[in-house]
Amino acid sequence: MSRAALDGVTVFERGWLSSNNILLHGRDADEGATLVDTGHCVHAGQTVALVQHALRGVSTLRRIVNTHLHSDHCGGNAALQRAFGTASLAIPPGEADAVVRWDEDALSYRATGQRIERFAHDEVLHPGASLTVGARTWQALAAPGHDPHALVFFDAHDGVLISADALWENGFGVVFPELDGEAAFDDVAAVLDAIERLLPRLVIPGHGAPFTDVAGALRRARTRLAGFVADPSRHARHGAKVLLKYHVMEERTTTLAALRAWCAATPLLLRLWQRLGRPQATAADWGERVLRELAAQGAVHIEGERVADA
Repeated sequence: MSRAALDGVTVFERGWLSSNNILLHGRDADEGATLVDTGHCVHAGQTVALVQHALRGVSTLRRIVNTHLHSDHCGGNAALQRAFGTASLAIPPGEADAVVRWDEDALSYRATGQRIERFAHDEVLHPGASLTVGARTWQALAAPGHDPHALVFFDAHDGVLISADALWENGFGVVFPELDGEAAFDDVAAVLDAIERLLPRLVIPGHGAPFTDVAGALRRARTRLAGFVADPSRHARHGAKVLLKYHVMEERTTTLAALRAWCAATPLLLRLWQRLGRPQATAADWGERVLRELAAQGAVHIEGERVADA
């Protein structure tokens, strides 16, 4: 990877509970820096420390931009706004009213049973808008599929794409509209096609290390998508595993009883259980079965009644 490709950009590669954070450095202290995505609220203190260290007292954070409003991408918003009082917050269109009302149903946090700290935004960043920071200009592009309101950011001059959850080195994010019974696989395919047309030379994904084998990543993503299109129930089961794994990452350690109660009270997991034909007597029973499948894969640890993240 060419060092020049990331001139003026610092990438904080995070664990999977938090999305990666991308710090775009301004020309000087007056311009300041822009942070793309802020990770999960559990890691918010660490995110603040990482940004402060990267700025080293010679600059400040002027702006925060979210690619989308899932809890692993915007959970540090409030903490960063407190730590950097000068930082404005820009969010994608589509959910601004829900943020103002703090409607956790519309924002998906109640449906997924995920933690989030309330935040307030200052502006809405629409597809087609340009974001100039330092010597780079990033164009905001719509990237529906994983999230209907998501944005990605492309620096055409240097061929760098901030892809969020639209493209990873080995796949893409769960297609959440599909979990709610709304067709969105075609949106994923269209976004992959759009990324290919951009001819990016370097992709900074929402999770995982930056990569340059874009053609390989697109091929793997399309293969994965084709499998989900051929068998939507496979995607639904994958979505259930992701929800459970994510919850265990949030909790770090919990009990089977607490997890069964969480499964019974989490609306999206209940809907998936129903869509898949109620494969166990209760959603809690099914959730425990899915959890044990995760344990067999090494994704979580179960010892008696204790459950821990792997």
